[in-house]
Amino acid sequence: MHPVKSALSQLEPGSPQSYKGLSIFPLKSSAGGSVNYLLLSEALDAGLVSVRESSYGGSVPDLEVENRADRPVLIVDGEELLGAKQNRVANLTLLVPAAKRTTIPVSCVEAGRWSYRSDEFALSERVHFARGRREKLASVQASMQSTGSRYSDQGAVWASIDDKAESMQARSPTGAMGSIFEKHARTLDEFVNRLQAGPGQIGGVFCVAGAICGMDVFDKATTFTALLPKLVRSYGIDALEHGSGTDAAPGRNAVDHFIGNLCEGSLDEHGAVGLGQDIRVEAADIVAGGLMVDSELIHLAAFTEADSLHPSMAPPRRFATVRQRRRSARRR
Repeated sequence: MHPVKSALSQLEPGSPQSYKGLSIFPLKSSAGGSVNYLLLSEALDAGLVSVRESSYGGSVPDLEVENRADRPVLIVDGEELLGAKQNRVANLTLLVPAAKRTTIPVSCVEAGRWSYRSDEFALSERVHFARGRREKLASVQASMQSTGSRYSDQGAVWASIDDKAESMQARSPTGAMGSIFEKHARTLDEFVNRLQAGPGQIGGVFCVAGAICGMDVFDKATTFTALLPKLVRSYGIDALEHGSGTDAAPGRNAVDHFIGNLCEGSLDEHGAVGLGQDIRVEAADIVAGGLMVDSELIHLAAFTEADSLHPSMAPPRRFATVRQRRRSARRR
């Protein structure tokens, strides 16, 4: 059995936690990860990693990561980096090699700024909101299939942030995604305080307003526990927009069906930007991708592709403006 399908088949869902429209079914597994790495937060705190623009002039879809540690560093899909010429999010999960400089693919989440605030990036306490992560992952996978690159549809990323900011009355002068989270910071902190990781939990199936929205699963409980507050804020933003305050969770059968669809999906592998292989899973009504290293699944993110599971969560269909398209093309 393929290592990814083996890892998925060993997932054991538990009873959900719920708060204000967001529910999490905990996932445990008898498998244990053995790949030794640092989280990006740990490496930055220890001064072992620097994240900078790829050149002084900068390039919207690329950043340079200098890893001075003796271990690889894990950067998770959607993690937000603040500073330099504009804020970015990681396009996919990467394991940056030790003692090496690596150029990583990113997306801009601050359309209205292109000027230095700092030489190096800092790490925020959030990841891209869940519906945006799904859309970005789908576009990155399409790019991977057609051109071999890991670039997103940058104009669509900006349009998605514009829609979310308008819906949540959180527009900012630079179109920064972070402003949406900052406006609702107090409530998002309540989500984080209420929804905690349990012993041995390596992942979760996240549900918004009674419908499955997505899943994040890691190789180790320590990694999931460290990333959970960011993930809760990510899915929490969608819950605030669409949850209507209900704490209802879908039945366990829906979770089993979701994981079963992933197990039955077809797999596609590509050599990763850093270590390992980028994984793409084609499954019914699901967009999924992650990272595998040394035949171990390090991270898998999966999102419901069809908003028919919860029609109210479908964002209005928008296309990038001419200004956004020109800006994106010019800075690539």
